[in-house]
Amino acid sequence: MGAGGQMPKLQKGSKKFNEEPLRRVPYKKPPFTIGDLKKAIPPHCFNRSILYSFSYLIFDLTISFIFYYIASNYIHILPQNLSYIAWPIYWILQATIVGGVWVIAHECGHHAFSNYQWLDDTVGFLLHSSLLVPYFSWKYSHRRHHSNTSSLENDEVFVPKLKSNLPSLLLYLNNPLGRILHLLFNHALGLALYLMFNYAGKKYDRFACHYDPNSPIYSKNERAQIFVSDVGILVVTYLLYLLAMNKGLTWVFCIYVVPLFILNSSLVTVTYLQHTHPSLPHYDSTEWDWLRGALATVDRDYGIMNRLGHNIANTHVIHHLFPKIPHYHAMEATEAIKPILKDYYKFDETPVLKALYREAKECVYVESDDNEEAKGVFWFDNKF
Repeated sequence: MGAGGQMPKLQKGSKKFNEEPLRRVPYKKPPFTIGDLKKAIPPHCFNRSILYSFSYLIFDLTISFIFYYIASNYIHILPQNLSYIAWPIYWILQATIVGGVWVIAHECGHHAFSNYQWLDDTVGFLLHSSLLVPYFSWKYSHRRHHSNTSSLENDEVFVPKLKSNLPSLLLYLNNPLGRILHLLFNHALGLALYLMFNYAGKKYDRFACHYDPNSPIYSKNERAQIFVSDVGILVVTYLLYLLAMNKGLTWVFCIYVVPLFILNSSLVTVTYLQHTHPSLPHYDSTEWDWLRGALATVDRDYGIMNRLGHNIANTHVIHHLFPKIPHYHAMEATEAIKPILKDYYKFDETPVLKALYREAKECVYVESDDNEEAKGVFWFDNKF
């Protein structure tokens, strides 16, 4: 079977589906258009409801406050041996529920929260700033990621290396211990390094940073809003400083810093696995087009975390095709387009830890097959 050939449809939950998660998706131009996909989606899926959107946000914030209240008022009075158990439980629960808040802020950046751009930007700015993410900076770079997904030249993040440009360090990491260390490094520092130094992002001809209004990531018309994003981060940082002076650095570390660290690590996991899969192609400028690039992503199954994360991981394909669809309609929209997408839709239910290690092992670089008809199509590989 060729990489662009027709393949039998793999159904979620079937034995065949589970046995063939690495089978390549078609790379040729699909027989459908984005208009065909839009027609298949029920019209109400494109509706953005202020009531619905705020109800999810208020629920997340309420649960987050309950976790905070319990942790700040009761964990310190527990016997020491029990507090060693209680704190990690709080960290994981808080990071999980705040992950939903992060997703809603991300939707604001896509104008998927309401019909009012000013409201989306206000809510997104407040939420992302509180999580130390520069809202407008992220909004604009992330928009360019959506505009150039899977383009080797123009995608903004998780841009794979060509075999010919592979750093020599990766040769020494191409072993079980090296892969684990690489994963730990990326998940511990990946988001911070991306925001500060454009780590794993698009290569620019000069220094690129999400906090720099003059960064080549942004246009002149966007620079003032990048400055506003920086102000938001500085205000939240100053508030954290005041809290540390009042309640102590340890309190801020346990209540805020550790859950945020876990949240950031989980975000790297989700986004890495959405765009890194042995079955997905990347394209150079001779082959890339927006639709095929948007289709070159994968939905994953995180169990109960799907619901808590507002289905960001298991509806990522529809999100790249129609980013203004709010999360509460994404599942229905996904099911509506599956009959049209057929083999162009990729779903992988491999457990997260297994998938992380497999992708770290299999997806070291990209290289074009010896195929005269598809020299501009690149696939992940790991052979040296």
